[in-house]
Amino acid sequence: AEPPPPLDDASEDKEASKNASAPPPLLVPPTPTTPGGGKNLPGAAQFASLYVGDLAPEVGEAMLYEAFQTAGTVASCRVCRDSVTRKSLCYGYVNYYSAADAERALSTLNYMPIKGRACRIMWSQRDPSARKNLNSNVFVKNLPLGMDSKGLHDAFRAHGSIVSCKVSTDGQGKSKGYGFVCFETEEGAKAAIEKANGTKIGEHELVVAAFVKREEGDKAADKFTNLYVKHLPLSWGQEKLEAVFGEFGAVTSIWLSAT
Repeated sequence: AEPPPPLDDASEDKEASKNASAPPPLLVPPTPTTPGGGKNLPGAAQFASLYVGDLAPEVGEAMLYEAFQTAGTVASCRVCRDSVTRKSLCYGYVNYYSAADAERALSTLNYMPIKGRACRIMWSQRDPSARKNLNSNVFVKNLPLGMDSKGLHDAFRAHGSIVSCKVSTDGQGKSKGYGFVCFETEEGAKAAIEKANGTKIGEHELVVAAFVKREEGDKAADKFTNLYVKHLPLSWGQEKLEAVFGEFGAVTSIWLSAT
């Protein structure tokens, strides 16, 4: 099994998005005063804008419009594409005339399957300064492999209002056993870390920690305390692994891949 990537996987595919007309939003809280992050310009039309991620590659504007029209009158929608190949980047935006319709879509259509893949909806956030605030994000690992993004949302909603959840998957759509939760407030994230870390879902003991960007992890390389170990005997479990490595120092957490 490959080790999990650095904890900046909350954004969409960064390499693919280099050729996109607009970068995908990170998992960040929305601006409370203006759904969609728009500015109140005199005489300008105001829309409530939603970001829609995890789309199937074959989903286009017509299909997106049809799916979201069930929640209210859609002003416009767009699937973001590579500027060279015109292939879908698997995310897009839906604009409603009414903020109430957008809120209805967010509450009723989130994780709705479109072409067999559950979409992930959140308020569109175009404010660069808000994107840099990742203190309300948490990283969750050792998830049951059968848990999807909606299941992760349901498991953590008790700790605070959630903006977005994502379980990381491989190319076949199978869970990698870890995911990300973005709360509206830093307090929600802190509550999740304090109360959910070490709890169990079935036989899986969760590890819940603050989200760390790749750059911050690189800066703290001299304080790096994680180890990746492969070619373990198939008979080894978490207790055996902790016993072996505990001889060299206190072990704070262990994640053992199921594959």
